[in-house]
Amino acid sequence: MTDTNKIGLIIIVTGLSGSGKSAALKSFEDNGFLAMDNLPVQLLDKFLAIRKESGDFLKIAVGMDARAPELIDHFEGAFRQVRDLGYELKILFLEADDQVLVKRFSETRRTHPLSNDGGLAQAIELERARMAPLRDVSDLIVDTSNLTAARLKEMVLERFVETQNRRHLAVEVLSFGFKNGLPPEADLMFDVRFLPNPFYVDQLRALDGRDQKVRDFVMAHPEAQAFLEKLADLLQFILPLYQKEGKSYLTIAVGCTGGQHRSVTLAINLFERLKVSFSGNLMLRHRDIN
Repeated sequence: MTDTNKIGLIIIVTGLSGSGKSAALKSFEDNGFLAMDNLPVQLLDKFLAIRKESGDFLKIAVGMDARAPELIDHFEGAFRQVRDLGYELKILFLEADDQVLVKRFSETRRTHPLSNDGGLAQAIELERARMAPLRDVSDLIVDTSNLTAARLKEMVLERFVETQNRRHLAVEVLSFGFKNGLPPEADLMFDVRFLPNPFYVDQLRALDGRDQKVRDFVMAHPEAQAFLEKLADLLQFILPLYQKEGKSYLTIAVGCTGGQHRSVTLAINLFERLKVSFSGNLMLRHRDIN
């Protein structure tokens, strides 16, 4: 956890190529850190001296690795200068088994930064030896050989991000009309065209699902009540699982024919249900209401 006497928190994300540094940096970025990759270590204190003038508590994650050959020669002095500026500095070192790294490079067809004319196995061995001094002074060493990207992200949050500052899953409940096309942003889509349509009721046709008369008409049918109950129950079960797997945004789309009556009604009712049980960011939008 952070030292409240410091003016900022700097996380150095380093380790072996192919071990998941990009995923870790992305996790920090998603949780409010300024994330930068491959910043020359000699420029770190100069960059922070400029940012210090803002007066705000800074949270910065910096990726550093073997692509910068001067890293090992200069990191001790550079990190000492950063701490002298008043920052708390932590080092996260990621690594993996040689066989796993070879497999990852083969699957992605990336070139190892130290390969040059040698083979991949030789480059991994060279990098492991070169990065050993930095590994020895790291605050946390993580072997990602058997970790999913989601579990790595979870470990980053557990170790370096205050619980109250973690960004929750953002969920949008969206109503739409099938006749106007499917919403491309939808992650989950539910069709409520099986419900009786207020469009065919003269007194309700010109209204929409925001009107209580329309909502009363739609929800008076047992099918609507049962659907809402089952859908809310499903979402209460799966939303925490989506967040655990590292998903940041989820759009739940509810569609009817025109996007005016049934989908709007169900979206509003679902939104009200989720407000009671869901602790993340929750939004409601009616795409085709106008």
